[in-house]
Amino acid sequence: MNRQAGPASPRSGSRRWAAALLGALLPALLMLSATGADAAGTRAADAKPVVTLSKQQAGKGGDITVKGRGWRPNTLLMMLICGRSTPDRGVIGGTNSCANAEGRAVTTGTEGDFSKKMPVAEPPAPCPCVVHVATVTGEQATADAVFVVAGHPVAALPKESEGGRLAVLATTRLEGDNGILTWFGAPPARQLVFTVGNLGSAPVKDPVFRIGTAHGVFAPQWEERQWRGTIESGRKAQIKLPVELTAGAHGDYQVSLKYGSKVLAEQPWGVGRPWGVTLFWILLCAVVPAAVFRIGMAIVDKVRPRTSRTPGRAGRHRHPQPADVTDGLPKLRRAPGPAESPAAAPTTTAALPWFTPDSAPSENRPTTKGHS
Repeated sequence: MNRQAGPASPRSGSRRWAAALLGALLPALLMLSATGADAAGTRAADAKPVVTLSKQQAGKGGDITVKGRGWRPNTLLMMLICGRSTPDRGVIGGTNSCANAEGRAVTTGTEGDFSKKMPVAEPPAPCPCVVHVATVTGEQATADAVFVVAGHPVAALPKESEGGRLAVLATTRLEGDNGILTWFGAPPARQLVFTVGNLGSAPVKDPVFRIGTAHGVFAPQWEERQWRGTIESGRKAQIKLPVELTAGAHGDYQVSLKYGSKVLAEQPWGVGRPWGVTLFWILLCAVVPAAVFRIGMAIVDKVRPRTSRTPGRAGRHRHPQPADVTDGLPKLRRAPGPAESPAAAPTTTAALPWFTPDSAPSENRPTTKGHS
């Protein structure tokens, strides 16, 4: 007997409608979430640190207040007044154009903001000038604010070269060797040698590179190095830049080369331990106690009381010695032997205390012992 299918229940119909509606809306929801994530990422990427100044112009000897926001929290920053710079082109020539001696360091707060006073100084390069703020450790971030140093010379900026692009064409290497002073803790120094080529359509003149040295898990410490010369389009050049570590440095280091915002190469550097310093401390720990002991013994020998041989000296007393006791006794002389000549014998003989010269026994006079 065949069972005829009845009409569908309302509950099963609603489930089918919900599944169909969810299948239609799911692609739209995915597209909206992706669009929102991209927008959030774009806003995060577009967020750049900002620097503002309390004064746009001041003369040498004054001071200004520098404020910033949008930086990484708890980050160490360096503030400098730089010449030959604009916010669009940055600091031309690196920190060589900045008043480095009058710079100030500041640490951002938990929200990435800061406020710090700094003195106004004349940079070594002519204006236009900026207040240049950059991170010291971690990911590189910079910001510039236009500033006018009153009374400082002003000169036109050099023409901007368009189309110049450098790339490392060969493996980098470190040249140099340690000297005897490095064995005793002097700063290790090398030369980073690399070959770059200009892949752009315009020449690159006096490029400024950045050399970073990192030890272990710490962020690299960057220093600017400018190479004097021009690399024409389609040409290559070998460049040597000095690299120096701190005194007493040892262990595994990583040397990085950066041009602009791009890291061109990285080179490991294993620095040996300065064993001369260890040897020096070992010798110091052995020699100093011995020298102190000798000095102490010499002082004790100088200050201890000494016996005096001069009679009648007040405040000094010494115990009688055996030589003093025998000084009062008569001197005994040995009789000359058979081999000695009579002429060598002394003419006088000291008399013994218990004999007189007449009663002394003689070889020619017999004794009365044994005679009646």
